[in-house]
Amino acid sequence: MMLKQALLPIMVAAALSACAVGPDYQRPQLDMPQAAANVAPVASDWWRSFEDPVLDAMIDESLRYNRDLVQAAARVEEAAAAAGVARAGLLPQVSASAGSGRSQTSAYSSGGGALLDSRQAGLTASWELDLWGKLRREREAALADVSASERSLAALRLSLGSQVAKSYFQLASYDAQLASARATLQSREQSLQLRQKRFNGGMTSELELRQAEAEAASARATVPQLAQAVTQTEHALAVLLGRSPRDIAANLGRGKALSALAEPEQIPSGLPSDLLLRRADVAAAEASLIAANARIGVARAAYFPSISLSAGIGSASTALTDLFSGPAQTWNFAANLTAPIFNAGRIAAGVDAANARQKQALAVYEKTVQQAFADTLDAMSAVSTTRATEQAQLQQLASLREALRLARLRYDNGYSSYLDVLDAERGVFQVEQALSSARLARLSAVVSLYAALGGGWQAG
Repeated sequence: MMLKQALLPIMVAAALSACAVGPDYQRPQLDMPQAAANVAPVASDWWRSFEDPVLDAMIDESLRYNRDLVQAAARVEEAAAAAGVARAGLLPQVSASAGSGRSQTSAYSSGGGALLDSRQAGLTASWELDLWGKLRREREAALADVSASERSLAALRLSLGSQVAKSYFQLASYDAQLASARATLQSREQSLQLRQKRFNGGMTSELELRQAEAEAASARATVPQLAQAVTQTEHALAVLLGRSPRDIAANLGRGKALSALAEPEQIPSGLPSDLLLRRADVAAAEASLIAANARIGVARAAYFPSISLSAGIGSASTALTDLFSGPAQTWNFAANLTAPIFNAGRIAAGVDAANARQKQALAVYEKTVQQAFADTLDAMSAVSTTRATEQAQLQQLASLREALRLARLRYDNGYSSYLDVLDAERGVFQVEQALSSARLARLSAVVSLYAALGGGWQAG
């Protein structure tokens, strides 16, 4: 009863102290651009819009086994555990103790060499009163750290899916370029054989023969370069998927050609009004800002006195049979107050450091917001421009293939030189390679747009 009466005033004071030192968080005011309100949200499985089962399987595999994701998930667990530690600091701590001992006094002492037994058991409770909100600010910061790590994990998942999709499209592009290079090499070797026969028969000049040899050698050099690019892209994609070292060298499956992939249903023409809520990286930066803001209060609380309570109850006896009897009971209660008087500016420096870290977090948040809008505008622009480039190169390729047909016809009938045929063949090959790159650029731009719009992430 006496213990409860002693604790009651302090407990009431702690309950009444609803405020905490340090600034309360307020979202920074930013100069936002005009935004459209009719941009549909991105689906969480946005990659399925390309309608390629192989791509779907690869991204699903990467989200399960990629080691960067495993590491980020472990950081979430670590932050959650730290939040648990911060929460425990707000509550009383209770511990139990028990002991037994035997000692012998000196034969020359008053005890005359007697053997002494001792037994004790007890419970001890301690509690730091959070009068100034330091512990609450610590928990606020810890919870914000959890939020930041969770949102960073979501941002990493989106980034990983984007990398897998772009690498998969890059692999398909190299495959198309390699197929075109091999077809060109086969055509030029056949042409070289024909030129050799005509030269041997005296029907063509050595100049045409050497030109055919040079073009065949050029195509022959291109094929291994593209084959190496295919192999390196396969290995990089296998690492993104989280494949084991044994499986990295294994050939990856192939899905649809770039030209056969489905188009996204709708490309937005304006910025979404809720872009900042769509992006996990923005939410992660804001959570880090909240944590840094709360830690200013933690640093400022060091200026104020710290009050802690401790109490214990137990029993002590020389005989085990008397340990829990009434006369053996013991108890204690203590209240400790510590207040800073002189610390050579250490607390002030700690507050300055906390303020500086908050300024850094604010700058990171503002830059992340800036980058979010820049990414979205760049992606929307890239989708339209790369699509226009691809259409122009499709028309160019159709014209060059017709020009090649006419050049061969004119050469076979003696109306033009073989140089015209070589120029037309070279033009067709170059545009075939450029068209594959243009398709890759368009699809990569679509992926970048999905990522810029948040990739289906929803704030919890």
